[in-house]
Amino acid sequence: MVRHALGETCVPNQPQRVITLSVPSLGDAIALGGKPIATVVYFDEPPPYLAEHLNSIQILGKEEQPNLEKIVALKPDLIIGIKYATEAIYSQLAQIAPTVADDWEGYPSWRQHVDFVANVLGKTDAAQQVWNRYNQRIQSLKTALEDSQKNPEVSFVHTCCGTIDLDLKNSFNGSILADANLRRPPAQAVPVAGGIVKLSEERLMDIDGDVLFVATDGSEAAQTITELKQNPLWQQLRAVQNDRVYSVNYPTWRGGNPLAADAVIDDLFKYLVEDNQPA
Repeated sequence: MVRHALGETCVPNQPQRVITLSVPSLGDAIALGGKPIATVVYFDEPPPYLAEHLNSIQILGKEEQPNLEKIVALKPDLIIGIKYATEAIYSQLAQIAPTVADDWEGYPSWRQHVDFVANVLGKTDAAQQVWNRYNQRIQSLKTALEDSQKNPEVSFVHTCCGTIDLDLKNSFNGSILADANLRRPPAQAVPVAGGIVKLSEERLMDIDGDVLFVATDGSEAAQTITELKQNPLWQQLRAVQNDRVYSVNYPTWRGGNPLAADAVIDDLFKYLVEDNQPA
């Protein structure tokens, strides 16, 4: 019996046909050694860290509108989701299979969601291994940064759906940067509810840092960044002046699961450690 955000549900001990209704839930399940049979997504192009896994997983549509007919046809024995995305259709899902929903409070709660999924799947031992690996990789990154005697101030900006946004200290990627003891611009070094704030063009200097990571979600978002670069303040950014602006994958840096975290750490090694080695 599992208590969750939408009630209490009796789940099977070793579910074989699991469906996930969020990308974090999907990544968590895979990281814990499971293989969901189907999932929803929020991206059009699979991020590199998920691409190989999605080859054998059915896509049920976007997060906000999963295909219920497909779910019925797949005969799942467990459905895992998050409250805000599944609440409206929970009663229908619960008639198809045991359904649990985590009280996801945005990307600041990504760690708790890993443990929630582990508990539901009966994989708490695997979760400990996941966290051990994460902590080892963070320690390796910290050591490499110390050895290179670099302590850059790291900024991250992303665009999606017509807005320019900053992920702050308690966001998914923000928490990884904090774990690695990487400094952030003052405007990004604070926590806020949800971990994200919109950036106005007149506050562009809020993204000023030694290194700037930029992520765009789709062609429209890429155009937003292109227009942002026309702002006279853009040329005043230290990262721009020092050629330290790097494009990173949007759904990876906002993935909210251990697989994505591993890929973010890969990027940090690549751009902060390897790129910093003396010629």
